[in-house]
Parts: sequence; C-alpha cells; structure tokens
Amino acid sequence: MTSQDVAKPKLGERIKRRAQHFFGPWGVFFQGFIEHPVMVGSIIPSSRFTIRRMLAPVDWDNCKVFVEYGPGIGTFCRPILDRLPRDGILIAIDTNPLYIDYLKRTITDSRFKPVLASAEDVEAIVQAHGADHADFILSGLPFSTLPDGIGPRIAAATYRATRKGGAFLTYQFSSAARDLTAQHYSRVENGFEWLNILPCKLAWGWKD
Repeated sequence: MTSQDVAKPKLGERIKRRAQHFFGPWGVFFQGFIEHPVMVGSIIPSSRFTIRRMLAPVDWDNCKVFVEYGPGIGTFCRPILDRLPRDGILIAIDTNPLYIDYLKRTITDSRFKPVLASAEDVEAIVQAHGADHADFILSGLPFSTLPDGIGPRIAAATYRATRKGGAFLTYQFSSAARDLTAQHYSRVENGFEWLNILPCKLAWGWKD
C-alpha cells in the first residue's frame, strides 16, 4: 500500500466535510438520505408547522426523559431542548453515524444524549441513561419502508419503554406508523399537517 492509497480516504473525508460546510445542515441531511434512503423518512427536514403540532400535546412539566428516533440533523432536537426542563434529558437514537457525528459537533447542550444504535434497543438505552422509562418518544422513521420485522419490534419495544401517562409520537407520509401504534397503545389521536413537504400524517399514542 502506497502513501497515496492511505491518503485517499482522508482526502475523500475532507471533500465530504467541505461539501457539508458549503451546503450547511441541508447538505448533511441530503447526504444521509442518499446513503440510506430506506432509513430516512424524507429528502427534506420537517417544517416548523409539523414540529409545533407534534410537540404541542407533550406535558413538558412532567417530562424528564424524551427520546427521539431518527433525529437526522436535529430538526426536532433543538425545539425539544427549548421546551425540556433543565433537569431533563433528550436521547436521540440513529443508526446513521453521519447524523450522530453531526449532532455531536453541533449540539453542545449537556442534556442532549446522541446514541448510535437501533430504536429496537430503546429499553436498554433508556436504562443506560439512568431511567426506568421514557416519558415521551418521538419517531420520524419510515415504518413503511423498514426491513421486514423491524417496525413491529420497534413498536413493541417503544410501548414497553414508555411510562404510563406518556406517549409515542409519530409523523409519516403513510399510515404504517399509526397502525403499528394502535396495536399497542389504547388511545391514539390522529392529525394531518398540510404545511410540510410532503404533507404528513401525525399520531399520538397514549399509554393510559
């Protein structure tokens, strides 16, 4: 192996970082979509209208542990941290190291806990952060395109990880996430947000 062979990955990484810097967060988001389209729900981050509607029902005064699946470039992370109590934590779980690396570099809030892992492991991840359950869990994962069996396993693990009185919040273009939520949560509220690209279906599954 020559010194040029060793330099190639480093040069490619430098080019990638420069592209990310030039295009900003949207460039990082788009790159993640291109590399892992099955695991990213959209080619464009959610709108502020979707964010506001999804988070509106959350009981922030009684929220100490908030979990997000598929945080991407942190479109929801920052609004969540703005609302989260000072002694709360936000656990952001993603399987894409590109996104986790970006979040670690750009969000310095001590309450923010980015984790490179699968949402299937949410119970163990929550416990590793010193809690028995999560108060609220948010997901933008594309349940309709996930590999066979993963969606149902995530939904079941999510229900077990949610405390009584808490909720599982989902936003997606199809009804797959809502249907999986209804298999576990006794009360599911539905919504729809037109001011998003593309318009998306919203659901809040409450663990009564």
